Amino acid sequence: MADVNEPLWRSRREAFFYLLPVGVLLVLYAVIIPLDHRPGRVGTVVELAASIGLILLLGWRKRIPLVVGGITAGVTVGMLLAMELTPGQLDLAEAEPWLPLAAPVAIYTVALYRNNNAGWALIIGLMAVVCRPWEPSADVISGGVLMLAVPALLGLYIGANRRLVHALTDRADRAEREQHLLAEQARAEERVRLAEEMHDVVTHRVSLMVLHAGALGVTATDQPTKEAAETLRVAGCEALNELRDLVGVLRNGESGAGVPGSVGTNGEVDRVPDLSTLVAESRAVGISVDLAESGNPARTSPTVGRTAYRIVQESLTNIRKHAPGASATVRIRYGGDRVQLAIHNTPATDTVDNGLSSTGSGSGLLGLRQRVELIGGTLRAGPSTDGGFEVDAILPAFVPTREKAPT
Repeated sequence: MADVNEPLWRSRREAFFYLLPVGVLLVLYAVIIPLDHRPGRVGTVVELAASIGLILLLGWRKRIPLVVGGITAGVTVGMLLAMELTPGQLDLAEAEPWLPLAAPVAIYTVALYRNNNAGWALIIGLMAVVCRPWEPSADVISGGVLMLAVPALLGLYIGANRRLVHALTDRADRAEREQHLLAEQARAEERVRLAEEMHDVVTHRVSLMVLHAGALGVTATDQPTKEAAETLRVAGCEALNELRDLVGVLRNGESGAGVPGSVGTNGEVDRVPDLSTLVAESRAVGISVDLAESGNPARTSPTVGRTAYRIVQESLTNIRKHAPGASATVRIRYGGDRVQLAIHNTPATDTVDNGLSSTGSGSGLLGLRQRVELIGGTLRAGPSTDGGFEVDAILPAFVPTREKAPT
């Protein structure tokens, strides 16, 4: 078995039961077993010192069980030899070989933590010495079996029970982890299936709308119709790009190369949508917006860029609805591994238009939070200390998406 490297105890309760045998044995020597002090008997002092030393050594029995058992066996053999070589110096009966009270606890610990060849060799050797088979005696043999064999068997049983409980616990934990992995796999497969259906159905219909809008723009004779058709075509292309990003996130984890960018309406790769258009729209309706961007947006994936665009768009829309006359600040920082957004507006200075503020589904921020969490980001929105409102978001700079080629 491996060395016992765990702590001696982890709580006061464990410490109490671990040190209990030491205290009980010390009380036995001090109170229950009175010593026969005889003047001039050196053996009495030696026996007392050896017994108390072995009891105190039990404090490390869990950490070094073989060492404690070996020292106990060595002291026992030494005292028996001293009794044979110096008869009359030890206060022992000849038919009762000397055995320290610490021996049963030491043997129990060896059987519990060292169920191997070395441990059992130590136990059997000590029993052979104590039982003295070369001088058979019923009292000696029964005493040795009671003091050594019973603790050894008890330690063997408790050790086997602990290993069984540990094995069953590991098996239950492993089964729980496997069940969790199977559930995760089932959810991933369902997510992929939904992404497939979304891609096949919605993309097909939106693509037809874009084609019809393009054809209308070519065949129309008046300029307003051409402009409306072009606006519809551009909106459809943007919807396709956003749908492709979301489907790619839902299908993330499949085999295939990641898509680092998305193709815009002009055929070029778009990284981050231009936020100046949103700022200009808000300024046109009388809202003062201060836009500050820092960092390199080129390292941001298109999915993250469009998510940041939607956060700013929704925030400015809410300001126009619920805080007329307020001023707003938009701060965006593009870092190496994350994108940080902070949109803050001051309290409203004009009267809120109830007709305008009641429009919409009322779940804009909830949808934003779900969209942000879908790509692994966080979003916080709530009142600010100055009476206004603020939206803070942290997005990963790059989110890999995987999608199949359109058919």
